Amino acid sequence: MQRIGSGALRTGNCSQPPDRPCPKGLCDKLRAPKFSAEPVLPTPHLLLAIAVVFVWGTNFVVIRWGLEGGMPPFFFATLRFALSALPWLLFMPRPAVSISKLASFGVLLGVGQFGLLYLAIEDHISPGLASLVIQLQVFFTIGLSLFLLKERVRVFQVVGLLMALGGLLLIALNLGAQVTWIGLGLVLAAAFFWACANLVAKSAGRVNMLHFVVWSSAFAVPPLLALSLLLEGGTAIGHALQAASAATWATVLWQALGNSLFGYGAWNWLLARHPAATITPMALLVPLFGMGSSAWLLGEPMPGWKLGACALVLGGLAVIIFWPRLQGRWSRI
Repeated sequence: MQRIGSGALRTGNCSQPPDRPCPKGLCDKLRAPKFSAEPVLPTPHLLLAIAVVFVWGTNFVVIRWGLEGGMPPFFFATLRFALSALPWLLFMPRPAVSISKLASFGVLLGVGQFGLLYLAIEDHISPGLASLVIQLQVFFTIGLSLFLLKERVRVFQVVGLLMALGGLLLIALNLGAQVTWIGLGLVLAAAFFWACANLVAKSAGRVNMLHFVVWSSAFAVPPLLALSLLLEGGTAIGHALQAASAATWATVLWQALGNSLFGYGAWNWLLARHPAATITPMALLVPLFGMGSSAWLLGEPMPGWKLGACALVLGGLAVIIFWPRLQGRWSRI
């Protein structure tokens, strides 16, 4: 390397004379470390990501098992979030966010998303369809961001939304034993509250999301328990606790430990080590695992209209996720 007048080091590849400044920081660029344009997940990390989406996808079947074991929906959600908070918050420091953000996230996720989701899966929608419809939270999140942050609507976002709405219309045209209007409405409302929770989490900034989930879970417990006592009654809660089998308690533990702590912990561990664009598309596998496990373990039928709805919703999600990356790649060609 050569030293130029400013004292900066010049690489041997620079064609400029030593007494002239390097144009556009060429030397700095040449000295910069090279990164792969296509990040590849190491096999252990890929397997961990698949394990997370497998847990999240099959969790819809686990929810149905817990409900069939006699757990009332809101009390089931109460137990899930209570075990997601205790005893873990005694050992995990509170994240550096306000109490209001923790409480908002906990109530939106606990009552708004999972409380309504459990209520829907109890009688009004099959687990496989629920795992698909809940993914519309992506579009609710985008819509809320556009409305609140005044961002510009992109053409590819409209295309993806129209595809997903086509899948939703296909589901609505086939209401019956697998889904009712009430079930569809409840899961759509759950997706909306999930989107609201996403915006709260985004506003929290770069914090340890596992700690964030643990601490916010404590704020979900009081309103869920109040709703359970009000709508399900103390008698039903007492009967559920007395009649709960080991298998039923296993579904509760799986909700807290597997779905919340392992799922969020591993997912955010991966996000801390790889680009978000490499990790987040893996979430498209959630409804595939959800519908597949529901068909295999619960015997849920998979007629053509359901597969078509799945293709439209996931296709719309794929357009939203992959189009900016493809556009950026084409612009470099």
